[in-house]
Order: sequence, then C-alpha cells, then structure tokens
Amino acid sequence: MDENDLLKLGYKIKYERSKRKLSQLDLSIKTGLTTRSLSRLECGVIDPKYSTLVKIAKALEIDIIDLLKFQL
Repeated sequence: MDENDLLKLGYKIKYERSKRKLSQLDLSIKTGLTTRSLSRLECGVIDPKYSTLVKIAKALEIDIIDLLKFQL
C-alpha cells in the first residue's frame, strides 16, 4: 500500500472503532494488538499484515472487504 492508502485505511479503522464507541484499549483487548500498534495503524504509520486486518475486522464485527473500502 502506498502512503495515501495507509492513511485512508487508518482513518477507516478509527472511524469504524469510533462508530462502535470503542476506545483503542477496547479494540486492543479484542484483537490482542497493543494500543501503540493500533495508534500507529490509525495514523497510517505502519503497513499491517493481512492477519492483523483480519483480527481488526473480526473485532469490529465487519467483513474485511468492508474494512478495505475507503469511501465513507
């Protein structure tokens, strides 16, 4: 993913998390990821592995395809 896509993905993760009224700590507990990792993902700093995206999608109770749709 390029830098722009990482920013869009990060925004989408944050949007979906906020929509469900989850804190980063809540999502961290559900996914097993650290809050620092989630923060870096939401800021578009790191390019996540597929397995990480699967964990996040499951925790947010959405299909991974919907997580990757950047149009809000």
